[in-house]
Amino acid sequence: MNSSLNRHVLLVKLLGIVLVTSGCAQFNSKSADVIAENLNSTASTLVNPVIVKNAKPDTNGWILKFNDMGETPWQDNWLLDGRVGKVTNINKGIKVEAGPEANNDAHHVVLWTKKQFLGDVRMEFDFTKIDDENKMVNILFIQATGVGEFDQDIATWSHRRQVPSMRFYFERMKTLHISYAAYGQKNEAPDNDYIRARAYPLHPEKGFKGMEVPASYFTTGLFKKDVVYKMEVLKTRDQLILSVRPKHKPENETKRFIWTLPERAQMEFGRIGLRQMYTRSSIYNNIKVFTR
Repeated sequence: MNSSLNRHVLLVKLLGIVLVTSGCAQFNSKSADVIAENLNSTASTLVNPVIVKNAKPDTNGWILKFNDMGETPWQDNWLLDGRVGKVTNINKGIKVEAGPEANNDAHHVVLWTKKQFLGDVRMEFDFTKIDDENKMVNILFIQATGVGEFDQDIATWSHRRQVPSMRFYFERMKTLHISYAAYGQKNEAPDNDYIRARAYPLHPEKGFKGMEVPASYFTTGLFKKDVVYKMEVLKTRDQLILSVRPKHKPENETKRFIWTLPERAQMEFGRIGLRQMYTRSSIYNNIKVFTR
């Protein structure tokens, strides 16, 4: 391991000690060790141009950590849950096709970043809906870790998610979830989409319904087939913002969706995931992740 990586690992462990002594919620020395181990494990992939090294913070403190332009083989940077769906690199980016059979949990698909991200997160990517569906959901997972008996590093139990049923995730992970280009499973109206945020795991008293972070947004007018959308996500400790516009449109046509995060929705570190329910197909490109 090079000296630069050693310094990163030491800094992460020191950060864990400082946060523990200051009483920071949701973070402990075990968390620091997990992140340090993750840095160690990615030592061999630092030559990958997608993993950004030595980037300088911008004027707001954001540091670019991940920059996937869709040109590097997706297997270098992502882990796949589910084996029925198909992921391919094409000239427009990363094409993700879930399995074709509705109501079969084996046909869901999830891509996870191999890299974990610590602290505030800002993410941007291009998204194109290429299916004809007006049912089912696309989901962005932000900083996912395992809970309970399941290791904090979700990569260690990816073999348990070969049938990626939704319940298996919200019962065993701590993460934020944004549904987008999303429709009810019995929807018939093509414009009846919604955008919604949830905090995993299941709420201890209210169950699945208690996972929702208000408010939900309906009939957004977004996510038309074959239109490239510029997606930007900002997650701080207590706020989540999704900004969306057609990429060919000016910035003043951006629509913003804002959530105030309760304590149970405050994430500290973890992997980022792209989930598609069965029957859904999309293209993702120009994926950037910044941390602060």
